[in-house]
Amino acid sequence: MVNEIILQTMRINIYYGCVVDKRKKGGSNLQNEILMMIIVFFVIFLAGCIQGMTSFGFSLLSLPILSMIIDIKVIVPMLVIFSLVMNSIILYKIRRHMKLKDIYVLIIIAALATPLGAKLLINVNKEVLQVVVGVIVSFSAVFMHYGYKVSIKNEKLAHIPVGFMSGLLNGSVSLSGPPIILFLTNQGVEKQVFRATLTAFFWILNIVTIITFYFNSLITGEVFKMTSIAMPTLIVGVLLGVHFGNKVKDQIFKNVTTVMIILMGMLSIVTAIA
Repeated sequence: MVNEIILQTMRINIYYGCVVDKRKKGGSNLQNEILMMIIVFFVIFLAGCIQGMTSFGFSLLSLPILSMIIDIKVIVPMLVIFSLVMNSIILYKIRRHMKLKDIYVLIIIAALATPLGAKLLINVNKEVLQVVVGVIVSFSAVFMHYGYKVSIKNEKLAHIPVGFMSGLLNGSVSLSGPPIILFLTNQGVEKQVFRATLTAFFWILNIVTIITFYFNSLITGEVFKMTSIAMPTLIVGVLLGVHFGNKVKDQIFKNVTTVMIILMGMLSIVTAIA
């Protein structure tokens, strides 16, 4: 009788112990999810604000951080959808400075190269690609900061390799910015034309990329879920960034741009190695 009572007591203790343990784990999972969403909101807001001000830097800031907590195959398509919405807002605000006729070759080549980049995302080690991009971008930006520029006589011809690299990086790691940013900076393009040209380029590339991702089954329910949750935060950040971007002086804009390019190159390397 005593043995039965002891045995029953042990069973009850084990049962309630399991229930408490499950509740603790459930609470821990909920806390982790809340913390993750706070990080996502903060990063998307800050990156959107920077993109609104400079017309680049969104993926380069958000991708390294968010890829630590969310699967890369969810993050990359999500960032492209965000970019389309964001660039639509920015482009409308600064549309009068847009000069599409000057970059149509760049856009066509980048659009054609984007599907190749999507294949790289599926089949190639992205860390290797990130390190290569990070090294090239960082060194190029440092050289430009100290006044070194490449003399380009035929801009239309230069658009071919620049567009190809942008499209390749766009489809693979959502980092189409570095090649064209370095090119426009090298050519000394005026601030508002720089912003409008870059935004128009990204906007068209975003559409091509989303279509490419869809046919490669990279646009999933999880992507739509994460995108819809963080969208309001993105819009607020972008609108603030556009407001401040119109007020920044040209020289300050150039300095910020250079620092951002160096930073994104370093982030690309660090996140790939880490």
